[in-house]
Amino acid sequence: MPRLRKQRRRKTYKHNINRKRLRNKIEGVGNISCKEIKNAWDKKKSVQSNLEEMGLSYDPNKTIEIPKRKKQLKEALGASEGTEWKAEEIKQNSKNYVVKALESEAKAPREKRFQLPKGQVEWITYLLRKYGKDYKAMARDRKNYYQETWKQLRQKIRTFKKIPVQYNKYLQENGLTASDTEEPEISDDEL
Repeated sequence: MPRLRKQRRRKTYKHNINRKRLRNKIEGVGNISCKEIKNAWDKKKSVQSNLEEMGLSYDPNKTIEIPKRKKQLKEALGASEGTEWKAEEIKQNSKNYVVKALESEAKAPREKRFQLPKGQVEWITYLLRKYGKDYKAMARDRKNYYQETWKQLRQKIRTFKKIPVQYNKYLQENGLTASDTEEPEISDDEL
């Protein structure tokens, strides 16, 4: 009977591999980026028991169960009258502060960091310098490679004006103030 190739292969020690680091990488649970969860985490307990103790869901499919069609039909036909439903007891979690901290963090207002790309800012500033508020002339410009309509250009300029970092830089470069560039609201019918 022929010998197996696996058995014949020579076992060699690989000097370029740190086995301890490799083992920790395979068996490690990873880094917890959330500060509140990291502080409340108990390394001796499993992931599921840790999350349940904090009042968080381990498996959202079990927590918020989608009713099965077959079960709904049985209930509609009255087949489930003999079964008794037990209301889930709400466990008093010892680490409720984690959920409260996460909820307050989620409700906190966020700083908007939206900015237009550099090329688009250059395009918009070019149009504003050349045409001012004449959107229809902007649409006919030779550099309007993407053939944007005057309404699309107007919307891009409005979004540009709503970003104070970029818009204030444009105003400073051209020696303008915010009151010089404000335009009265014009309906689409007037244009």
